[in-house]
Parts: sequence; structure tokens; C-alpha cells
Amino acid sequence: MSFNRKNAYLKMMQKGLLDMLPLNLAVIPWGILCGSLAIQRDFSILEALLMPILVYAGAVQLVVIELMHDNTPLATILFTAFIISSRHFLYGLALRDKLKNMPLRWRGSLGFLLTDELFALSGHHKSYKGKLRLVYALFAGGSFYISWVIWNIIGIAAGSYLPDLTHLGLDFAIAVTFIALVIPSIVNLPMLVTVCVAGVLSVFFKLFNWEFGFVLASVTAMFFGVITSRLQLKLIKKNNKKLNDKTENPL
Repeated sequence: MSFNRKNAYLKMMQKGLLDMLPLNLAVIPWGILCGSLAIQRDFSILEALLMPILVYAGAVQLVVIELMHDNTPLATILFTAFIISSRHFLYGLALRDKLKNMPLRWRGSLGFLLTDELFALSGHHKSYKGKLRLVYALFAGGSFYISWVIWNIIGIAAGSYLPDLTHLGLDFAIAVTFIALVIPSIVNLPMLVTVCVAGVLSVFFKLFNWEFGFVLASVTAMFFGVITSRLQLKLIKKNNKKLNDKTENPL
């Protein structure tokens, strides 16, 4: 490997680490909450440690910890985890065309590391194209994974000494993280409509304690986003047609 090539890889590694750094720090309260909650809900240290290492999904960890503590049937736990994590299926579909020709080692590694945070950094049309960008994604996603495990370990270590952190509102870090991920992606009208509909319906369903309200809000928001996108496209085509007619028939 030439010096220039090696230097390019090092720069992409560094860029991946630096771009993910704000999100690595933003989830500190969330990770500590997950780790400490597992200990406070009578998980062993090994069980609490395996949660971030194997499950690697903050929202799922919090919900599953509570369900297991309440002796909820396994089928219910698995179904709940599936519903909460179902958005990752959409992430995979969105990136399928970019990764389908990659070797299994790349698809497997990036698939495991594909969190909301890494997906937020994958919006560029050149993402995952070429080995340099694959290295960028690997180090960005890998740094987040390592950080998440570290914050959980800190929570596990402090779990026996900290009060129940769920009463301190640290779970609001989850909302803050997603807000930070979503806001930069609002670059057009369909995205704005999707976010607004999802926000309004989420609050509405929460006030009435509707089960699976967040899932319904997400699906409804995506529907309105698609409809808005199609209407916008039709309007653009109509305006272009009028403009072409005026050009061809100026009188």
C-alpha cells in the first residue's frame, strides 16, 4: 500500500471518529441509565454486560430490562423488541443497493453497526461507495459501539450506588439524541410533513396511552410523507409542462 493510499485511509478513519464524536458523547446519560437500570432490576453483572454487547439497541435494552424484571413471557418480550427495532429493517432496505455487492464481511459488520446514528451519517449519495467510504462507516459505527459499551459499563459499575435514574429524567437523552438526528434531515417539504405528523401523533397517542401508538404514528407519518412527495412531483411536472407550452407557443 502506497504512502498516499495509507494516508487517505488514516484520514477517513479520523473523519469517521470525529463525525461520530458528538453522538458518542450525547448518549452518555442514556448508556449509564441502561447499565445502572439492569443492575437495579436484579440482573447479574454478566447479564447486564451482555445487553449492550449483544443487543446493542438502547430503546430495546430499556424496555426489555423492565419486561424481564416483571417476568413477562418470552414471546411478548421478543415481539416487543421486534416492533421497537423494526425501523432497522427500513434502514437496511435503504442501504441495500449500496452494499449488496460488497463482501459478506463488510455487509455483516456494517449491518451490525447500523444504528440510528450511523444511518444519520449515511445520507450522502456517495456513502459506502468505495473502500475509503466503507472504512469511514466502519470506524464511525465502531466508535459508537465501543462508546455505548463503555457508558453501559460505567452504569453497571455505579448501579449499586446510584438511585433509580429513571426518576431523574435521564431517559430524555433518548429524545434529545433523536431530535439531533432528525432535524438536519429536514431538507424538503415531504420530510417536514413526515416529521410534523409523527410528532403530533406521537404526543396524541401518548396522552391517550394507546399501545403501539408510536408505531402507528410512524407509519401514518411515512404515508403522509409519500403522499406529499407525489403531490409535489405532480405539481413540478405540471409547472414544467406549462413552461414548455409557453416556450413552444409564445403567442
